[in-house]
Amino acid sequence: MLEIALIYLAAAIVAVPIAKRVGLGSVLGYLIAGILIGPYALGIVGDQTDVMHFAEFGVVMMLFLVGLELQPARLWKLRHSILGLGGLQVVLTAAAIFAFCYWVFTMHWQTALAIGLMLALSSTAIVLQSLEEKGWLKQEAGQNAFSVLLFQDIAIIPILALLPLLAFAPQSSSKDISDSIIASWPVWQQVGVSVAVIAAIIAGGKYVSAPLFRYIAQTHMREIFTIFALFLVVAIALVMQSIGLSPALGTFLAGVVLAESEFRHELEADIEPFKGLLLGLFFITVGASINFELLADEFTTVIALVALLIVVKACILFVLAITFNISKKQRLLFALALAQGGEFAFVLLSVTTTLSILTPEQTSLVTLVVAVSMLVAPLLLMAYEQLQKRTSNSAPEFDKPEQISSAKHVIIAGYGRFGQIMGRLLHAQGYDITVLDHSPSQIELLRRFGNTVFYGDAARQELLEAAGAHTAQMLIVAIDDADKTLEIIKLAHKNYPQLKIVARAIDRRHAYQLLNLKVDAFNRETVDSAINLAVDALELLGNNKEDAQRAGKLFRDHDRAAVLQLAELWGDDASYGVAVRQRMEDLKQVLQQDKQAQSDLNTCDSGDCEDGLTELADRPKKPDDSHIE
Repeated sequence: MLEIALIYLAAAIVAVPIAKRVGLGSVLGYLIAGILIGPYALGIVGDQTDVMHFAEFGVVMMLFLVGLELQPARLWKLRHSILGLGGLQVVLTAAAIFAFCYWVFTMHWQTALAIGLMLALSSTAIVLQSLEEKGWLKQEAGQNAFSVLLFQDIAIIPILALLPLLAFAPQSSSKDISDSIIASWPVWQQVGVSVAVIAAIIAGGKYVSAPLFRYIAQTHMREIFTIFALFLVVAIALVMQSIGLSPALGTFLAGVVLAESEFRHELEADIEPFKGLLLGLFFITVGASINFELLADEFTTVIALVALLIVVKACILFVLAITFNISKKQRLLFALALAQGGEFAFVLLSVTTTLSILTPEQTSLVTLVVAVSMLVAPLLLMAYEQLQKRTSNSAPEFDKPEQISSAKHVIIAGYGRFGQIMGRLLHAQGYDITVLDHSPSQIELLRRFGNTVFYGDAARQELLEAAGAHTAQMLIVAIDDADKTLEIIKLAHKNYPQLKIVARAIDRRHAYQLLNLKVDAFNRETVDSAINLAVDALELLGNNKEDAQRAGKLFRDHDRAAVLQLAELWGDDASYGVAVRQRMEDLKQVLQQDKQAQSDLNTCDSGDCEDGLTELADRPKKPDDSHIE
């Protein structure tokens, strides 16, 4: 057993980093590792059936962690996509595959229906892991894909109940095909027990587990907390499995209930390593289970069936994406993400084999088609990623100049977090604003919330002209691209000298460049928030509010003057370095002197304070540089 574990670990260590480095992703790396050590390649390991049953527990843990990210209120918001989108996907896909198997391959209707149901399901493990790895899980397509996968997990229950009805003849064996301890009970009793168990999991997660977690947390023994977290997941999975329900569904519900617990983040941190390890093991076993001898013998048939499966599912998913108003840019991702077969097909295949619904040859062929489609799934997402990169790098189709309204007062180029704050304040003060932004996703989001924003690059003179640059009073450049900011400012200076220009500076170097272009005002994007937070920190450290605020103002004034001085030295590394060090010493001295002066004022009597007050009053005022940050 230790030798097998060593082989799995070594394969993962070698294959996964290489796959990640060449851009294939970790999921494909695990699958390749499984292929290499499997019985049909190097033959280092044999049959993977027993290992896969253990590795499938990684899917259970993954659903528990997903549940921890979904609070009940958020899950309730997904109810339409779970029932509507997920339900239609399973029904339509199963119907399409059933029709194809029944009329094209002339299978028995029971066999065709069983294959349709199992191939309608997608891979929860591959889809969620891949989408999370690429940062797509929280996007619209990712959330809808998750809803469909959740419905598929729920659909496993009625599918398992239906399969015995599709058997061609009653089973002679007294051994039940299900591990459920209530399989022989009347249907109404099975339903009652199932509902009671689910209710108990929800109630236990809300009223029992939280106090237990608090009790264990008081021991300050992290390993006991981890043990209890694992115990909770394993116990729920075992109970659900014992009554014939999906273990993943049970742990998901427990995760949703615990999503509002104060121990949510601790649970995520404890479970995550085990989930990652078991999921990796699961992907390796899937790769090792691919029968390359059968693939070689039936290569054309298998590839054609895999392609057909992916095309049929993707087309149905794409149509559903249109029907459910998924945004245009997310529809293809949604369709490709769920177009493969899933791990639950292996579970259903073992049941159909026991019931003789499929012949051994059909079982082997369907198993191979599912495994190969799961192998192809990460490649589809890679292709989508490359397509998106090429699309984003291609020339954008901006709004036409005649579609852009002319501003009376202010043009804002860039309407992200920075630009929106400025825009809201100016608009609230009654100024007429025209907004140009070159991010399609940002435009779509802002328009969804009723903002008037135009899709255009302010560095193009015809679009800047259409926005009213010839009559407007001010141009605010609030984009997060330093070079593009300079390009827009130069264009405005050249063609619209009457415009006052206010700009967002990315950093100090960018501030120097803006000073050289003689903009009317600029602000480094993080300075004010950082100083304000530092003032709060000083108060928390025991300084009184007035002293902390005065220190913040002194720092801000000193920094403004430093920018003006150092801008003249930028490019001369030796002089600039000396000046920077001198300004740092000056700042420290100014703050210490002010602190000492305030201390003297607080401790002296009224007569002794006169000289100090006179000295403070006689201090020379700094030049007005309020336009600088």
